Amino acid sequence: MLREYAILADGERGAVVGPRGDIAWLCFPRWDSAPVFSALLGGHGVYSVAPRDPFVWGGSYENGTLIWHSRWVTHTGIVESREALAYPADPHRMILLRRVRAIDAPGLVAVWLRPRGDNDRRPWRELHRHGDTWTARVDNLYLRWTGGAGAHARDRRGGLLLHLDLAAGEHHDLVLELSDRPLIDEGVDADTAWRATDAAWRDAVPACDAALNPRHTRHSYAVLRGLTGRGGGMVAAATTGLPERSDAGRDYDYRYVWIRDQCYAGQAAATIGPDPLLDDAARFVAERLLADGDKLAPAYTVLGEPVPSQHRLGLPGYPGGSDLVGNWVNQQFQLDAYGEALLLFAAAAGHDRLDGRHWDAVEVAVQAIERHWTEPDAGIWELHDRAWTHSRLIAAAGLRAIASAIIGNSSSYRTAGRGWLTLADRIVADTSAHALHPDGRWQRNPDDPQVDAALLLPGLRGATSADDPRARATFDAYLRDLTDDGYAYRFRHDARPLPEAEGSFLLCGFLVALTHHRYGDATRARSWYEITRSATGPARLFSEEYDATQQQMRGNLPQAFVHALHLETAHRLAADDR
Repeated sequence: MLREYAILADGERGAVVGPRGDIAWLCFPRWDSAPVFSALLGGHGVYSVAPRDPFVWGGSYENGTLIWHSRWVTHTGIVESREALAYPADPHRMILLRRVRAIDAPGLVAVWLRPRGDNDRRPWRELHRHGDTWTARVDNLYLRWTGGAGAHARDRRGGLLLHLDLAAGEHHDLVLELSDRPLIDEGVDADTAWRATDAAWRDAVPACDAALNPRHTRHSYAVLRGLTGRGGGMVAAATTGLPERSDAGRDYDYRYVWIRDQCYAGQAAATIGPDPLLDDAARFVAERLLADGDKLAPAYTVLGEPVPSQHRLGLPGYPGGSDLVGNWVNQQFQLDAYGEALLLFAAAAGHDRLDGRHWDAVEVAVQAIERHWTEPDAGIWELHDRAWTHSRLIAAAGLRAIASAIIGNSSSYRTAGRGWLTLADRIVADTSAHALHPDGRWQRNPDDPQVDAALLLPGLRGATSADDPRARATFDAYLRDLTDDGYAYRFRHDARPLPEAEGSFLLCGFLVALTHHRYGDATRARSWYEITRSATGPARLFSEEYDATQQQMRGNLPQAFVHALHLETAHRLAADDR
């Protein structure tokens, strides 16, 4: 089950760790590269560390880091493995650190290393041992594994098996390196790498003491930091093909940078202050706007390149899912991305973090809205092109926010800002004329009278005033029609009960909490926050959806926009306690 998996990440790539200490998914050199370990999708590539005796599993992260401790209780004692990707990252070289320790009694541990190349089709080759170190090639990659002197071949697929016999209190270091360049140095000293990684995480993650549940909030920040590379791009998730609903065809590749999600993360970071995650988001989004203008794609690779079209890897796939890579979003136009970009830039302007290129990107986004706001788009849920109410109102919210950031300060853009407010008024008036339900609430689009969770966002982001009756009526209708037993859903797919059609959408639970907070209901806001933040496993990672009936996580993980909304909600609701 997904609740049993943790993530190690260094910004450039991530490793998914299972309950048997199994690195079940790792792509190299980047998030969207081919997998070297692919057991999560049914492949043979895996790197596991676990006791040889029967055990009960557990695990936890060190506070404010993505350093994970796998913990196994056996009949004879406790064994732990401290695990991390060395941080900060080298884009050309990954260092996976594992420190296996017998805590209170002797421990017998089995280590199994079997990388695979060409999407699990080829074993490693040129395997050689040099004392304590093994070297090999995995396709065009270079591999070095230190600490495996006693390993021997396990099977015809080319795996190595190492048995560790640890005395009580003894530890053994395993260091796995992957590089797209020859490894010509003397290798990695484990103690030095661990000290550097510890220090880097301490420097990277703020205390979040002003938020609700600082430890959990810091963890969400650490996840977002781990998903964000040195180029500023933050991938939406570390995995691909994990189904939202078993055998329903709703499984996607999220190992790319969604403009909308990046904006959510930046706005969340802005609740902390002038934060590096805010700067990263503003930089990446500005670069893409300046490069692509009104052809802005909804998503990009971490290098800012186009997302490939959907295709198969040739793996069995996760149970109930598939082995899909690439994403059809590369064919879509999403108007709200421009509005979210303006909201992001406004948040950055509030901390005086915009320079000339950012303001050039602001103008590009405004011009794109001016030219295209009347056109249909795929919307936040990436469905068929329609005149989605959310998209238009978020565009208006972005215009209002950036105009206010200008008009409230000394700026040569003041006249332009007043024009942006006028455009926002025009968009809201037109949307109200065509997509206002007879009950006085917003509806999904002019032809669809349903309510939708996305329609909570424009009110939160300032498309209309705080006391606007349309926003309040929308929230009341949403609570009535799209929540069930403390869980929130996106929209109605059909006449089935909400939990049968899809999982609770965790983003929506935090939107409900924020909206209650907006209307001054601190008690309900806190209740929604607590229920939603609890929809995780021991690793406290959020997936996209949560099956409230079976209490299971659904979809890819860790889902960045859920962690972003958790970070924002925890900070905004904390104001009620001060």
